[in-house]
Amino acid sequence: MPNLILILGDQLTTDISTLENADRKRDRIVMAEVHDEASYTNHHKKKLVLLFSAMRHFAQQLEADGWQVHYQSYHPDNETKSLEAVIATQVRETGADRVITTECGEWRLHEQISQWHERLGMPVEIRPDSRFIASKQEFANWAEGRKQLRMEFFYREMRRKTGLLMTPDGKPEGGEWNFDADNRRKWTGKPPAPAPFRVEPDGVTREVIDLVEQHFADHFGTTEDFHFAVTRQDAEQALDYFIDFALPCFGDFQDAMSDGEDWLFHSILSPYINCGLLDPLAVCEAAAQAWYAGRAPINAVEGFVRQILGWREFVRGIYWLNMPGYAKENRLGNTRALPWFYWTGDTKMRCMHKAIDATHRNAYAHHIQRLMVTGNFALLAGIKPEEICDWYLAVYADAYDWVELPNVLGMVMHADGGYLGSKPYAASGKYIQRMSDHCANCHYKVNKATEDDACPFNALYWHFIDRHRGDFANNPRMGMMYRNWDKQKPERREALLQRANDLLARLEQL
Repeated sequence: MPNLILILGDQLTTDISTLENADRKRDRIVMAEVHDEASYTNHHKKKLVLLFSAMRHFAQQLEADGWQVHYQSYHPDNETKSLEAVIATQVRETGADRVITTECGEWRLHEQISQWHERLGMPVEIRPDSRFIASKQEFANWAEGRKQLRMEFFYREMRRKTGLLMTPDGKPEGGEWNFDADNRRKWTGKPPAPAPFRVEPDGVTREVIDLVEQHFADHFGTTEDFHFAVTRQDAEQALDYFIDFALPCFGDFQDAMSDGEDWLFHSILSPYINCGLLDPLAVCEAAAQAWYAGRAPINAVEGFVRQILGWREFVRGIYWLNMPGYAKENRLGNTRALPWFYWTGDTKMRCMHKAIDATHRNAYAHHIQRLMVTGNFALLAGIKPEEICDWYLAVYADAYDWVELPNVLGMVMHADGGYLGSKPYAASGKYIQRMSDHCANCHYKVNKATEDDACPFNALYWHFIDRHRGDFANNPRMGMMYRNWDKQKPERREALLQRANDLLARLEQL
């Protein structure tokens, strides 16, 4: 009897564990564009185009390599609207007696697949995802018995495990584990930022663009100027392009933001790594080789490797260690609805408008735009964690629940009580002014705090500090902020809180 091998849309590599020991002549690979997965959140149109087109190209590659592939293209009239329904139909048609798949990246879907064996009446083998550097069990073993889980210490373990940027005697290259302090320069236009890597849509991608425009017209974003890679070969060229043209300056300017540049020196490789077109360890090794070859400085290479080897692996471990309860965390008691301008970009706050507009156009924004602009505002305004988490999951091409939820709920919103991050990433407008040129072109004045035209981030920051004194006053990393707050004259504090309360009462009008 044949096996049915299910390959999901974020598992687009022949190195996936489902294909180990598979028989090309007997087994059948199943891939499907289904309504349930395409519609459970308001996925960005470019995200849908990327995944549907990459899936179709990968299926073509598998067939060319001699595999039997059943592929279901999306149509709203498809009878099978869920992955389970597709598999059940294939079981009937093929007489298969086993389903094999690799563990998925979302608890929601994981729970469904874990129950398939009962409803299908046959074994469903769920194999580990070997594309990650740390297995779920390895992370759980590392976390066991620790009062606090800190990425920096886990990251060092991953460096030792892989040997990435390590000397033969077990020391970190360059003498430091972390060069983050060197990576905070503001970008003033020099050196010029490279153009983003582009792949012109082929016939398959153009068909998918038409499909998305027809059947997902009400989804967020646009398909215009779609230029993502959709094959492994093109994704590897994107990696080469980043190393040649952007990596040398990535470290210095990785936290910078610009009114006129969407991409700056960022790699934009996360959509490819997270869907399987690029292998994360191979990407890190390519960056490390650039340093050994003298093509990029250590602060750039270490900072880039840390994003993948450190944060990416760490948040995945956090996710699987704590789900499903983690998704319900709201330790700061936030109750406000997400403002509508998160979907439209229609706000006079320049930094928010630019970040949301870039997100709408590109299905991408870099980590500082996500953390210190759109995320910081949601934190200061007390937005419900589930609403801002749903937004991030929907609007970014690289967003999957395992990576998005801990980053947003834990790091952005501090809704887990400090489990993931030691302090909230709250900041006033001064941070945005320091790292960007947005403030010079803003309706609001970053150097004002209580006036009608004052930057909203300023008063909202102090309101956040004041209302969460019980949560943070004893945090050693927050003590200075509370001392600064307490030093201010009572009338000044009252004016700041009054301004913030006025802003919170009319968030939609900002």
